[in-house]
Amino acid sequence: MANNPQAKKRIRQNARRTLVNKARASRVRTFLRVVEEAITKGDQGAAQTALRAAQPEIMRAAQKGLYHKKAASRKVSRLAGRIKALS
Repeated sequence: MANNPQAKKRIRQNARRTLVNKARASRVRTFLRVVEEAITKGDQGAAQTALRAAQPEIMRAAQKGLYHKKAASRKVSRLAGRIKALS
């Protein structure tokens, strides 16, 4: 258990960061799900539009430390490749 003021403060800060990160992760997953659904339906136009909306969210999540920068780039690249393969 936290005994000094700084440890208590870190617990409070970690709780706040956890909530923010959970919300951010949920938002990114929602954007990714929209892209995946469009790819599954085979609708290239809708998939491209969804990816254009999702890409900034994914990269912002990487900037904020939710994903590694290269993991986020890989995710976007693979989605773009799958969309390109629909044509």
